[in-house]
Amino acid sequence: MTDTTGRRRALVVGLGVAGIATALRLRQVGWEPVVVERAAARRSSGYFIMLFGTGVASARRLGVLEAIGDRGDPRLVSYEVDRAGRRTPGMNPANMPGVVTRPRLLLRGDVEQGLFSALPADVEIRYSTVPTRITQDASAAEVTLHDTASGATVTERFDLVVGADGMRSTVRGLVFGPEEFLHPLNYMVGATALDAPIEGFGLHEGLIMAEPGRSAWTFPFSDHAPSLLFSYRTDDIDAEFARPPIESIRAAFGPQPAGPLLETLFTRFEQAPEHLFDAVHQVKMPTWHRGRVVLVGDAAWCVTLYAGMGASSAIAGGELLGTMLQRHPDDLPGALRAWEARMRPFIDIEQDSALIMRRIFTPHDRREQIMRTVMVRLVNRPILGPAMGKIMKGPDFTNKELDVAAV
Repeated sequence: MTDTTGRRRALVVGLGVAGIATALRLRQVGWEPVVVERAAARRSSGYFIMLFGTGVASARRLGVLEAIGDRGDPRLVSYEVDRAGRRTPGMNPANMPGVVTRPRLLLRGDVEQGLFSALPADVEIRYSTVPTRITQDASAAEVTLHDTASGATVTERFDLVVGADGMRSTVRGLVFGPEEFLHPLNYMVGATALDAPIEGFGLHEGLIMAEPGRSAWTFPFSDHAPSLLFSYRTDDIDAEFARPPIESIRAAFGPQPAGPLLETLFTRFEQAPEHLFDAVHQVKMPTWHRGRVVLVGDAAWCVTLYAGMGASSAIAGGELLGTMLQRHPDDLPGALRAWEARMRPFIDIEQDSALIMRRIFTPHDRREQIMRTVMVRLVNRPILGPAMGKIMKGPDFTNKELDVAAV
C-alpha cells in the first residue's frame, strides 16, 4: 500500500532517540513516517549520556552530528569521595582504560534535539497518541491509535510499524504477546540534570561516591551544570516504587549518617524539577521483528545505562533499519532479517558489557568495591595507567567503536 505521495508508509511509535533517528532515516530513503508519542509534547530534558564511535558514525551520516554537539572537555576531572568529603583522584568515564576515542559527553536532550532539528517539517507527529491494537495481513499492518487528549480513536494501515517506545514498550506487548522479556538486574537508578555545580566543586569537576551496593555520581560538562546519578542494589524492586523516589534513595544509602556532601546530593535530587527513577532491566528477545512490526532501541534490547551505549545503539539501529529497507525495496521480510542479523551480535556484546561496567558504576559488595578501588588507583598512576588500558581493551570497548550501520 502507499499513501498519496506514492511513498510507503511507516508508523514510528515513540519520539525518543531511537524513534527520531528511525523516522529521519526512513524519510531519507523515501518512506513516509508518521510518528506518535505518548507525551503531550516533545520532552527536552535528560541526563548524562556518552556518544561512542558507533553513534558518532551514524549521526555523521544522518547529518546531525554538528547539531548534537559535544559538552566534553580535556579539563574535566572526577574525584573519588567519601561521606566525609575526602577526595582522591578518580576515573572520568570518558577516559576509562580501554577507550580508544573519547566519546562525546552530552545530555540526552542534546541528542534528541539534534535529531529532531533534521526532521523535515512535513513529517507528521501526533502527540498524546498511543497504539491500542495492531493486526497484520499480507498487505499491511492495521493499527488502532488512541488520542488520549481528545479521546478520539482512529484505525489506519501502514506498510511497517516501528516500536521505538522504550523499555516497557506498548508495541512489544501488543505484537509479541504477554511473555515477559524484561530481565531485572536488581538495581535502581535515579538521575537528573542539575542547574548548578555541587557546592565545593567547580564546573569541570565531578564526584564519585562508590560503596558496596550503592553509588552516587556527578558527571561534569564543559558548559553545563553536572548530571547527578544514584545507583543501588535492591532485592525488592516493587518496594522501591512504593514510596517517593527520594525516600527509596535515602533508605538505600542508610542507615549510616549521610554526611554533608551526600545530604547535598539528596537535596539537589529532591528539588530538581524533573528526574528519572527506575529499575534497571535488559530486554532479551529471540527476535526483534514479527511480520511488519519491528522493535528498535530500548524496546528491543535495552543495553542499560551501565553499558553507556543506549543512544549510540539507538541511532545506529535506526539508521541501519532504513538502509536495509532501501537495499531490499521489495522484500520487507528480507530487509528485517538482514537488519537483525547485523545488529544482534553487536547488541549481545553490549548487553554483556553492561554486566561488567556495572561493577565500575556500582560495586555489588565489599569484594567488588575493593577490586574497583585498586583499579582506580592503578589507572591514575602514570606508568600503570596506559598498561591497564591495554589490558582492558577487549571486545567490550572495541565494540563501542564499531560502525555497525556501515554496510
